[in-house]
Amino acid sequence: MTRIGIVCGSFHKDEVNRMLDTVTSAVENEHVLGQVGASLMEPVWVPGAFEVPLATKRLLDAGCSGVVTLGIIERGQTLHGQAMGDAVMSALIALQLEYNRPVGLGIIGPGADPEHIEPRLVPHAKAAIQAVAHMLYVGP
Repeated sequence: MTRIGIVCGSFHKDEVNRMLDTVTSAVENEHVLGQVGASLMEPVWVPGAFEVPLATKRLLDAGCSGVVTLGIIERGQTLHGQAMGDAVMSALIALQLEYNRPVGLGIIGPGADPEHIEPRLVPHAKAAIQAVAHMLYVGP
């Protein structure tokens, strides 16, 4: 059975839990993974966005066929969030190419203002699982 890993950043845990619920619902109710015969693993919770690439790599090393990443990088007073976002996105793209397995990006930001987070929770989470399913289905 094809396994899909999930990595969740804990920094905005309530919001990320809602994103996780969206992913789970898309799989259970909308059968997003049905055409590829995949199932979701239990989520791996990490402290924040910075740890997402390492947890993703560990899941890929363990044989996951793809990984969904969920989290939020909020706009701060400095450019820290932007630098963090750039590093995380680059690392996730590199993992996708290194392993030739899809990594669905469900990380809101960098630079998300608090009022922009809520309306993006469901669309970003759903897009992440749909991207993984699509890339598994289309194959090489």
